[in-house]
Amino acid sequence: MKDVWILPASRFWAGRIFHLPRARKEQKAEQVELLTEKLKKARVAVLTDYRGLTVSQIQDLRGKLRTGDVEYRVVKNTLARRAAQAAGVPALESELEGPVAIAFGYDDLSLPSRLINEWVRATRLKLDVKGGLVEGRVFSPNQVKQLADLPSRETLIAQLAGAIQSPIAQLAGALQMPLSMLAGALESYQKKLEAA
Repeated sequence: MKDVWILPASRFWAGRIFHLPRARKEQKAEQVELLTEKLKKARVAVLTDYRGLTVSQIQDLRGKLRTGDVEYRVVKNTLARRAAQAAGVPALESELEGPVAIAFGYDDLSLPSRLINEWVRATRLKLDVKGGLVEGRVFSPNQVKQLADLPSRETLIAQLAGAIQSPIAQLAGALQMPLSMLAGALESYQKKLEAA
């Protein structure tokens, strides 16, 4: 059955009935499938409340996120809930209230929330973080904001390598010191024998 839309009586439209087609079930199923795939593939998904933003501001935010290979989608809650069920994260359903847009990140865990924070600071616009999904676990808004403060993956790897390398370098130095002291003692003993 189609939705019926009756225009108010006017000189031009009086008595006319227009039938608007409903969104087809196939289209909805495709959207649910697409969202399910994105939820499964993404390492991190940050849920935001975009109320109060204009279309051009959302486009600007999308452009900022695109620089970090982060995809930003406005989603319909009923379809997103179905996708969350299909993706195996039913706990995400409670976060899908009101207007929701999701930033999907596929590489760096902290990048989507960090880019959103940078955009909010630069534009001084309000964009509330409602929660998130990080490697299959649902995060609260505070946890997502803490995630933004983490250094990038490359920085963490460099810090780890430095932490691992430091004790090894100290051990090598400690092992070389007794050898150099022994060599110095042997050299002075040799000079002492030669002088005698």
